[in-house]
Amino acid sequence: MKVDQKIDCKGLACPMPIVKTKKAMDQLDDGQVIEVQATDKGSLADIQGWAKNTGHHYLGTVEDGDVLKHYVRKANVTETKEVNKHPHVISNDELVKKLAVKEKITVLDVREPAEYAFNRIAGAISIPLGELEGRIQELNQEEDIYVVCRTGSRSDFACQLLTEKGFKQVKNVEPGMTGWTGPTEK
Repeated sequence: MKVDQKIDCKGLACPMPIVKTKKAMDQLDDGQVIEVQATDKGSLADIQGWAKNTGHHYLGTVEDGDVLKHYVRKANVTETKEVNKHPHVISNDELVKKLAVKEKITVLDVREPAEYAFNRIAGAISIPLGELEGRIQELNQEEDIYVVCRTGSRSDFACQLLTEKGFKQVKNVEPGMTGWTGPTEK
């Protein structure tokens, strides 16, 4: 595949591949293609979600050993959209308080399985962002759902997806696990 620019995001975790991709994309002309090289397995769902959210065209991903090569074509000015953030956000501290009083809520962790395995909010359900659309029936639309990831980026994409699918009580937990001080389990 002919690419106009390659960026190296190997070894970087969310949200850095998206940050670097956005910065590089701003320098491209409409229709040009960027190759984003990443080792973070979560980057697949991140790049797909970011492209959908911005109007750029996700072309596909090729695995080359441990490296994922994501291909995105820059949209023209009439196709691009301003990045929307999910409007309903809760802080880590607010979620800790809800968990402490045992409110009936669902905590949805959209990180990759390895991230979830090593440290997670007690009782959180694991559905990685890349699997969420295919597993959405595992969630109850009537429950309050608090979505967490590492930094709040993937969880933002997940909240938007859930809202598009008819979920009404969805909140993004920020800043996510990087700032989590509440109870965890392994």
